[in-house]
Amino acid sequence: MMEDNVTLVTEFVLTGLTDNPKFQLLLFFIFLVIYLITMMGNIGLVVLVWMDSHLHTPMYVFLSSLAFADAWTSSSVTPKMLINLLSKDKSISLLECMAQFYFFGVSATAECFLLAVMAYDRYAAICYPLLYPVRMSNSLCRQLVIASYTLGFLHLMIHVGLLFRLTFCRSNIIHHFYCEILPLFRISCTDPSLNSLVTFIFSVFIQSFTLATILVSYTYVFFAILRIKSEQGRSKAFSTCSAHLFSVSLFYGTLLIMYVFPGSGVASNQDIMYSLFYTVIIPLLNPFIYSLRNKEVLGALRKMIKKERSLK
Repeated sequence: MMEDNVTLVTEFVLTGLTDNPKFQLLLFFIFLVIYLITMMGNIGLVVLVWMDSHLHTPMYVFLSSLAFADAWTSSSVTPKMLINLLSKDKSISLLECMAQFYFFGVSATAECFLLAVMAYDRYAAICYPLLYPVRMSNSLCRQLVIASYTLGFLHLMIHVGLLFRLTFCRSNIIHHFYCEILPLFRISCTDPSLNSLVTFIFSVFIQSFTLATILVSYTYVFFAILRIKSEQGRSKAFSTCSAHLFSVSLFYGTLLIMYVFPGSGVASNQDIMYSLFYTVIIPLLNPFIYSLRNKEVLGALRKMIKKERSLK
């Protein structure tokens, strides 16, 4: 039972990436450039898919939804990190902390399900090309996108609700650059065992379910591609899957390390690096991974640029 004279913490201090002022200024400019490129790449992809009617197919609707999730992930973390790199006051209120974790978690969960849905889309397109319009109709496509984000909202309500049962009195220092759930457990005065167990169970279930969907889908895709007789046909089928598989490897590899096999210690630099990779680098890379080798996206981009020039 907690003593009456114990002061409860109502705001936290984020230690960030470094306390060296010279490095802070350098990191500010580096991450500002990364953030601007991330937003241009992801929001640009969303706008491109929305404006070009040729890209109004399930594959590109899912791709634009994934780009929106990446922009959301980056925006939930990076602006506050940039402010803290320039400011001496690195505090964040308890409610701001909960909100930051909530919105970050919603985008992360939605991205898990979107990647699984994209794998099923490739399975339907390659294994059943003639039935594809029936198996992946526009209405089903919209329902799957809405379901992915809805599950994200509901999933994070559970974790944030459980966070409010915790009290913080020992320390208000979060050894991280954003309000990540595991460092909050470490500074809690209330036993966080229930929270840790729920986080572990949901992380394992969501990641196992979505990853299994991806693996099963691509197993069928792989055997279907082997049955394609023309080398050109096999090459085209592989090219439509390679970008998604690379993105899945980056995303799930980082998430599994962060939440299923997390590091130990109060200030695990390794955990911070994994978080940085997931929250900043992956959202930066994804639009380029999916776009640079995609002839339809590049064609739509060229068409849009020509249209803009002709209007001038």
